[in-house]
Amino acid sequence: MKLTILLILSLFLMKQGTAQSQIQGHVKDLKGKAINSATVTLKSGDGKIIAYTRSDEKGAYQLKVPAVPTNGFSLEVSSLGYKREILPVTDRTKSYDFVLNESAIDLPTVVVNNRPRLKVDGDTLNYKLSDFSNKQDRVLGDVLKKMPGIEVATDGRISYNGKNISNFYIDGDNLLDDKYNIATKSIPKEAVDKVQVIQNDQPIKVLRNKMHSDDVALNITIKDEAKIKLIGQASLGAGLPNRFDENINGMMFNKKYKGINYLKANNIGNDPAREITSHNFSELKDRLNNNKPGTILSTGAAGVPDLPQNRYLFNRAALLNVNNLFNLKKDIQLKTNLYYLLDRQQRDYDKFTEYYLPSGNVSFTEKQSNTSKPNQFRAQASLNMNREKSYLNNTFISNYNPMKYQVGLNTNGTPFGQQLQQKAFDVSNEFSYLNTLKNGNIYNLYSYLSYSSQPEKLQVNSGLNEDQLNHGIPYSALIQTSNTPAYFTNTYLSFKKVSSGIIQTYKTGFSFQAQQLNSTLNTIQEDSQIQPAAIEAFNNLKWKRSNLYTEGLYEYETEDEKLKASLSIPLSYQYIHYRDPGYALDQKMNKFFVNPGVRLKYQTGVENYLQFSYALKNELGTMDDVYRGAILKNYRSLYANNAPLSEQKNHTAALTFNYRKAITMFFFNLQASYSRINLNTISSSILTDNLQQRIVLPYDNNISAYNLAGNVSKYWFELRTTFSMGLSWSQSMNNQFQNNTLLPYKAINNGIKAGFQSKISKNTNLNYGVNYNLMESKSSVNQEEPIKYKQLRQQAELSFMPIDDLFLNLSAEHLYTKQSGQGRLSYLFSDLSARYKVNKINTDFELGISNLGNIKTYRTVYLSSNAFTSGTYEIPGRIAMLKATLTF
Repeated sequence: MKLTILLILSLFLMKQGTAQSQIQGHVKDLKGKAINSATVTLKSGDGKIIAYTRSDEKGAYQLKVPAVPTNGFSLEVSSLGYKREILPVTDRTKSYDFVLNESAIDLPTVVVNNRPRLKVDGDTLNYKLSDFSNKQDRVLGDVLKKMPGIEVATDGRISYNGKNISNFYIDGDNLLDDKYNIATKSIPKEAVDKVQVIQNDQPIKVLRNKMHSDDVALNITIKDEAKIKLIGQASLGAGLPNRFDENINGMMFNKKYKGINYLKANNIGNDPAREITSHNFSELKDRLNNNKPGTILSTGAAGVPDLPQNRYLFNRAALLNVNNLFNLKKDIQLKTNLYYLLDRQQRDYDKFTEYYLPSGNVSFTEKQSNTSKPNQFRAQASLNMNREKSYLNNTFISNYNPMKYQVGLNTNGTPFGQQLQQKAFDVSNEFSYLNTLKNGNIYNLYSYLSYSSQPEKLQVNSGLNEDQLNHGIPYSALIQTSNTPAYFTNTYLSFKKVSSGIIQTYKTGFSFQAQQLNSTLNTIQEDSQIQPAAIEAFNNLKWKRSNLYTEGLYEYETEDEKLKASLSIPLSYQYIHYRDPGYALDQKMNKFFVNPGVRLKYQTGVENYLQFSYALKNELGTMDDVYRGAILKNYRSLYANNAPLSEQKNHTAALTFNYRKAITMFFFNLQASYSRINLNTISSSILTDNLQQRIVLPYDNNISAYNLAGNVSKYWFELRTTFSMGLSWSQSMNNQFQNNTLLPYKAINNGIKAGFQSKISKNTNLNYGVNYNLMESKSSVNQEEPIKYKQLRQQAELSFMPIDDLFLNLSAEHLYTKQSGQGRLSYLFSDLSARYKVNKINTDFELGISNLGNIKTYRTVYLSSNAFTSGTYEIPGRIAMLKATLTF
């Protein structure tokens, strides 16, 4: 670590001894109109290119000039449709303005060979959508997954050459933030001209060329004919048994207004909540640095089966989604995003769970019929001003998510019912203002405020565990309540000093967090009286955290832009006070932390780079670590704490190599990472066949993980096919206390994936994908063989057009699973659809049959550390749907 810091400081000092200057000016036509993207080249006396750039939308340009004599140097400006102009360079401090004359363009004959091409323009890679689409595709998302270098995960998350995108733009405007599934599942592919991948994306104009960015963004450009009208679809679908699927949407994308608005409803297993997934939520949490309390109680339901959601979900859902962006005055935007989701989901399953322990295995059975009614309401309004010298953004968000669960359950032969109600609410406002001073330096004023509450009530209609909870006396029911109101504020001021050597950023701020945990566990006696449980199961905990922090960030870049380095040194002083009079608990803590981080990026070629990062992060625990009263998390899990506030130290290091050759459409990336977490607490569980009691104890605890992954993507022109392949390996080591025994565990996961998307002919397409995973888990305490879990998943899809406007699609999915000591599981699902397009009325008629084999039960197995779980789920059988879709 010390050697790395010394290396960076040495580079910084070397840079201070190297001077450079800038040549700047404007490029306009005879009418005084700015010429965008004109090429500006600085040449030496013998014609060698010293530097080059392009003019921006205002016609302005800036050229970095090395500290060498400029005798005989000249500036040359050219742009399509204009005559080339040349001016001699006589003074570095002078502004060189060009006025270009128009010229006629004689275009040579072009031979079109129908080969897809990628165009590279600086940090932007351009895909022509029509090069990768076919007549069977409907929306943008259908085409994205065929593009080499771009990967679309099952949840819709988009990554480019192994790196998740940070922003999604529509003609340069950020309409949807990170909820871009709304666009990929709605925008017709006919409306899109190009897909642009923007590396080193910096959306804030003030910070461009003044702050390093490794972010990757995606921008789609809309065709001119689609900008001048409202576009959309209306569809009606009905099917057997008792199925419906309706949707109406409208969208517009012009310079002043962009909007995607729709209403949809279905009961065929398509969960509209997936369209409002926030793909960068973890990054947002890290940036806000606020440990907001989450839900505490649950029904203890099993996880969902490892199937595509539409194969297992019984639902009845509706979603209203309204997204509008208005470009007001120049560089000022007003954006509103609102949605309301109403759903009813049903899940029925049988489950068997077994824990492998040296003192003897523990197992239990469970059968649930679970009805849930999730509701989500979100309203967001943003005002944004994004100019060359200043930036302002204010975002207000309100969320309300009431949930209801009704559960019929049988565990180990005991039947009973459960009801759970949750009413999560939060409201927040985020403000950021940046301005440029006369000397070119930048200051940033930031403020964030939030309030949230999470009232919950769980009722278990059975006298379970009467010995522990009711002095051995039979009783009728349990009622667990909890609420966690929380307030948080964070304010800071930062100053960025921009110079030709090191970009320095200094930030200082203060955050304050106030939270409460109020919970009670009561019993309902057989005579209907309500009494407290026999154990200490109440909490009235008050928690406060104050954080005073400052940070220095130093960024360096060589003149040839091959090496970029950054060093961050955050300092923080935290004061925590928590108390609960019911347990005579009153604790205070003061801590000072230094959390350094370093990042190095070396450009090994024009399109390739090697990147290294290291970070040390010290963290203190949360309110969830220190409550003393027991909480019935679900019908069989009782949690409490008997330890001081947890402290952890996290070391992470990562190395990435990223390679591409755009002209041949070849992409490759390799990633390696290591993390080690040192904790002062450990979770201890006492497991029986009907109850899990967990308590946190003071105990040194180390967790480490290694990860290695590589991916390759290539477009084969002769076969008109995109091939992709990926390999992954990971190893994690952790400790658990179970039934008073310390169990060190090692888990290893090996994975391989491969696939292709092929345009066999003009009217025929074939897609195939395969994923294989081998997981292994072993404890050094157990002398038995490691537990192994294997899964193979294959997916294939054939689509073809036998006659004009008739589209046939056949798809299949095969899943194979093998668990140590268990039998093999194998399932084959298949679907068939036929769609006919009536061009005169712009309407498609589609008949689809899913789950042709009419599979109605699905069994799956899971492996985690020393636990084995087998679940059997009821799933929808064969479904037939007839659907009409009008496009306008």
